[in-house]
Amino acid sequence: MGKAKGQAGSFPGAAGGFFKEFGTSLAKGDIFVKLSLIWMGAGYCRRKQFVKSILITLFEIAVIVFTFGFAMDYVPKFGTLGTVQQESVFNMMTMKNEFNDYDHSFMILLFSLASFVVWAIFAVVYLYNIINSYKLQKMEEEGKHIKTFREDLISFFNEKFHITLLALPVSGVVIFTLVPLLVLILVAFTNYDQQHMPPSALFTWVGFRNFRDLFSSGGLTVTFGYAFVRVLAWTLVWAVFATFTTYIGGILLSILINDKKTKFPRMWRTLFIITIAVPQFVSLLLVRNFFANSGIVNTFCANIGLTGWLRDMGLIGTSYIPFLSAPGWAHVMIILINIWVGVPYQMLIATGVLMNIPTEQLESARIDGATPRQIFWKITMPYMLFITGPALVTDFVKNINNFNVIYLLTANVFVTTNQAMANSQAKEVDLLVTWLYTLTQDYYNYKMASTIGIVVFIICAVFTLISFNRFIKGDREEAYR
Repeated sequence: MGKAKGQAGSFPGAAGGFFKEFGTSLAKGDIFVKLSLIWMGAGYCRRKQFVKSILITLFEIAVIVFTFGFAMDYVPKFGTLGTVQQESVFNMMTMKNEFNDYDHSFMILLFSLASFVVWAIFAVVYLYNIINSYKLQKMEEEGKHIKTFREDLISFFNEKFHITLLALPVSGVVIFTLVPLLVLILVAFTNYDQQHMPPSALFTWVGFRNFRDLFSSGGLTVTFGYAFVRVLAWTLVWAVFATFTTYIGGILLSILINDKKTKFPRMWRTLFIITIAVPQFVSLLLVRNFFANSGIVNTFCANIGLTGWLRDMGLIGTSYIPFLSAPGWAHVMIILINIWVGVPYQMLIATGVLMNIPTEQLESARIDGATPRQIFWKITMPYMLFITGPALVTDFVKNINNFNVIYLLTANVFVTTNQAMANSQAKEVDLLVTWLYTLTQDYYNYKMASTIGIVVFIICAVFTLISFNRFIKGDREEAYR
């Protein structure tokens, strides 16, 4: 029974039920329900819901006008993304050079996609309209009260208020998230780059060629495959260290400040909170200047002889310590600086959680002879992971896409000497997201940027789904009551 209920609640089950209900409504509906296939307001008009009939009819007319007055100018060209190149033509009538009636590949892609979204919404409303018309027919046959338009409006502020609240956010998600995401996905299957830049040039579909270039390990496109492996490896290493160092550091710092032996705990807590008040980009830019090749830290290291000692040891080959300008050094420094920036945030979160650990569990552990270390690993950490597990997953995904720290610390400072990386417009300290930004902003290589964007999305989505499923699996809440 539980399994059947779970299947019915799934998306395929819900979609199947919807279409089954539509088929039943169409088969058993009267002439006005069937007429709604052509005139969407017929069923409402028959049941004297004239305002609804007018509104749904206007919606139908608007979609028809949109289709033939706008969408059909772009959708038929979707398969080729345009064939007419922009050219300058001399107009004998005006005696001036004018552009011909050319195609714009990106406009074709964008407006075709927008048309598909509008048609998908219309299809759902169209099918639901038949179902609703049949429900009104059954209510009339059973002698039930059919709501007036005014009563329907009132219901959207009472029993259907959740629909009213969700209408604007869902519309925003569709317009500002779903459509751009679909555009990103589609661009990854084109050759949209600096050599194919509308309106002066067209771009077209290339299938999975960009993905083959990204994952290739040989041939003419070896550099993208070479760079991708290294950037992906650093992205994952960075995400793991950036997440868990600040997480563990925040917990330890919180325990230290809240320990009874610590003097002036409020002062220490206040000092760390004040650091949060400084905008992160300001802190990162200052730190970048401190650790620059000619910055104050390098000056200090040179004065005390540390730079010369490192050079004599063969650890550096320059007259300065390349904290942020050489691979290895930069990787370590970025992680250390992120600890300094991120630990205060985690300290605040940990402080709030630690205050809510059941005191009876801690007292029982102490009475049983548990050491502070055992209490930390057996009680404190499991409780922290239980409470902050979802936030930890979110932090990991956020660090995969942590643009600020990497870009602000290394922009205009780190220059790669690896020619294969440079050919792919990548650097050893790039995350996938900063590489994507460089490809887009500096080199207009939208096709590869979109391909990388899809890879980032898949990595984040798979990790999030697996992690959240493990954290919410079972009923572990009772263990902490």
